[in-house]
This record gives sequence, C-alpha cells and structure tokens, in this order.
Amino acid sequence: MKPQTEHIEGDKSEFPHSTHQDPENAQMQEYHDMPEGIALLAPEHRQFLLQRHGTLNLDPIPDMTKADPYNWPRWKKICNLVLVSFHGMMGTFTAASIQCAFVLISEDLGVSIQRTSYLVSLFIAILGGAPIFWGPLSSRYGRRPIFLISLVCSLVGNVGCAKTLQSVFGSGVVAETFFKKDRARCMGVWTLMATLGVPVAPLIFGFVALRVGYRWIYWILAITNGVQLILYFLLGSETLYMRKTTSTPQDTTPKHHLPKFLRPIDPTPLRLRDFLQPFTLALRPCVTIPVVAYSMVFLFCSVFISIEIPQVYPEKYNFNSQQVGLQFISLIIGSVLGEQVGGYASDQWMLQRQRRTHQIPSPEYRLWLGYIGLVLSCSGMVVFLVQLGNSDTWNVTPLVGAAIAAAGNQIVTTVNVTYAVDCYRKDAVSIGVFVTFVRQIWGFIGPFWFPQMLSSVGYNGGVGLVLALIVGVSVIPMLLLHWKGQTWG
Repeated sequence: MKPQTEHIEGDKSEFPHSTHQDPENAQMQEYHDMPEGIALLAPEHRQFLLQRHGTLNLDPIPDMTKADPYNWPRWKKICNLVLVSFHGMMGTFTAASIQCAFVLISEDLGVSIQRTSYLVSLFIAILGGAPIFWGPLSSRYGRRPIFLISLVCSLVGNVGCAKTLQSVFGSGVVAETFFKKDRARCMGVWTLMATLGVPVAPLIFGFVALRVGYRWIYWILAITNGVQLILYFLLGSETLYMRKTTSTPQDTTPKHHLPKFLRPIDPTPLRLRDFLQPFTLALRPCVTIPVVAYSMVFLFCSVFISIEIPQVYPEKYNFNSQQVGLQFISLIIGSVLGEQVGGYASDQWMLQRQRRTHQIPSPEYRLWLGYIGLVLSCSGMVVFLVQLGNSDTWNVTPLVGAAIAAAGNQIVTTVNVTYAVDCYRKDAVSIGVFVTFVRQIWGFIGPFWFPQMLSSVGYNGGVGLVLALIVGVSVIPMLLLHWKGQTWG
C-alpha cells in the first residue's frame, strides 16, 4: 500500500533541549515523541538502534542485527552504492560507446549513418527487455550473484564485438540500504551515473576511434568489465535481506560470501507471474504516470540529442569522431548540475518540510521540484533545436541548450523515480525494471523516426512537436498526479 502521512518528531540531535531541562523529563518526552513503530519495539531493540544510528527517527525501522543492510556502517553502504552505480553506468556507457564513430563504422561496413545508429537502438531495446528476466532471479538468489553474472556476460560480449564487429537493480539496492531521508540523494547517484554513461562514452571513445580504431572501443569495455568483476567480487555485499517481524536477536555476522545458486535467499518458489509482475505496476497511477512522464523527457533530452549530435555535426560542420565526442561535455555538465536539485536539494526539501510540520510529508510534496526539471527540459530543447537549425558554422549555443535540457532530464529522472519508490518501497526492484523497460523501449523507437521528423518539419517545426509531446505526456499528467496522487494509492 502507498504510505500515508504520519506524525513524527524530528531527530532529537537536530532539536537540542535547553541545558536547564530536567534530564529525566527530557527522556520521558523523547519516549513519548517516538514514532509509533519505534515505540512498539522491545527495549533492547530500541537500544540497539540508538547505539547503531544515534537516533530513533528511522524510516524504515531496521531489524536488531548487523546483517540488516540498514545497519551496515556508512563506508560499506557507500562502497556498495558506488559499485552498483558504476555498474548501472556501464549499461548506457556501452550502448553509447560507438556514437562518436558512426561515420567510421558506416564507411567500414558500407552502410548509411542512420542504419549505423540502429546498432545503438538495438542495444537500447536489449537494456529494456533484459531486466524482465534478471529481476525475479535477483529477488530470489540475491543482487550480488546477478551483478557478477551480468559482468561476465558483458565481458564476453564485448570481446566478441571487438573480434567481429549490461543494470537496473540500483533502485532496489538503494531502497534496501539507505533510509528514506537519504533516498533521493542516493537514488540520484545511481540515476546520474546511468545518465552520464550516454555522454561520457562518446567523449572518451571519440579519441580512441580516431587514434587506434573503433574496434578498440570493445577491448576497453571488456577490460573495464574485468576490473569491475574483480572489485565487485572482493568488495560487493548482498543487500537482499529477509526481514523479520520480531525483535528477537538474529545472527549478527554479515554475510560477505557469494550465495550458492541452489540455495536462494528467498525460498519462495519462482513462478511465471514473478517475471510479469513489473508490468502490473502499469495499473498503479503513482508509478505509471511518473515513469511515462520521465520516459518522454528522457527520449528527447537524452536520446534525441545524443543521437543527433553524431549524425548532424559530421555532416554540417565536418567534424571527426574526436570533435564529436567533445560536444558531449555539455550533457555531462548539465546532468551533474541537475542532480544537485533532483538529489541533494530534494532530500533537504522533504526534510525541511518534516521539521516544520513534525509530520512525514507525503511523496507528492517531492514533485514540486520536478516542475523545475520540466521547465528546463522544454527550454533546453527549444534552444538546442532553434540554434542548431540557424547555425551554418559551429557555435556553442546549441550545446548550451543541450546542457539545459540535460539538467532538466536529470531532475525529472531522480524526482520521478524516487517518488515512485517512496510510494511502493517494497516494489523498488520491480519499479526499477518497469522504469528501464518503458524508458528503453521509447528510446529504441525514437531513432527510427527522428530523422524523418526533422526532414519533414525542420528544426523550427520540430520545436513545436517536441514541446507538444512533453507537455501532453509529461507536464499535464504530472500536474494531475500532484493534485490527486494521494487518493490514487
């Protein structure tokens, strides 16, 4: 069920009492102000949490064991987040790796640049469909073994590509490891890394393709996967934890070993409907609306720009692969700046609301910041298309628009995904699968009609079409969700 707003007092460390207050009365007042779930715990459970976290203002409430990922030391949580986020980046990074080399590949294979771009489209589609298979397996056998298997498969695949011609569980890992007050910031690290994979790949591989040939792109990807595999095997920890409903102490030894495949962590039998479960989220407006709204923004502010730059710039400005790669710095800058609003500022926005009202704010309160992203997305696309159409020689103005659009895309990404997870935390992995599927399928379809759109209506006409789609599919539905979302859960 979607969580409802509940009464809660802020962290006592953030609301210091007067130095003249009676310590006994202060302790009684703290007990009285505890969240209801904390107050119902056994005294030894509360003492364990207080010693572990320094506060009882925790959402969700961890079990009384160090094996619970919520009770891990912060360094371990951050280490796992970095590994998982980089793994998430490698999926989009690999998909976008040949964008800067479209001209070289088309000449080598004797096909058009547009047909060459379909290699990226195919990879986008695979990224969208693969999680449907891996998601249920990760919920039974754990996140860690699935990450390791995917790295082996990616390594082998990249070696094959070098001779002949990858992660969606971040939302689940974040929800299983970090408390709600840190969720947007940590979710933002994962979404930012996945977003940055698109522009960072052509920036790096533009130099590689020009100097040593585009096939070396796949050798470098394979080497990177090998390093990931070693690091994740040594440092990665399992976050799938079967939560207990009692305060009875459990085995406090964290489990660092690789789970045996024949001994699933979750003993529930694997059924066909487990593979279809992410699609049932389409019946929940508080998931479907933000996912579809985000996917439309992603389609234009990420896929469209990253596909058009390597197709248009070599023809219009006679750029080589290295020069094309440098254009993607604009998307990197915009995405990093946008994440400061979608991630850190989003958490602070919710925390300040809680401090003022002494209530956990509804998930819909987070959506206010999403409007900033929607405005920036529309503005950036206008600047990018208009200035690109009006520029006969290279200038920086289209890239300014690309950076603005990228900032808007990143804000919408983090706010919308975090909102959906806030509404249904227990379905965080399924939400990640659903988000990836919808986003990638839309991204797969786009490159097949982007060139036809621009040839039919031109850059100025494309502005109107892009704005109409973003407003109709993203802005208006999000306004309705903000208005009625609490009653739709």
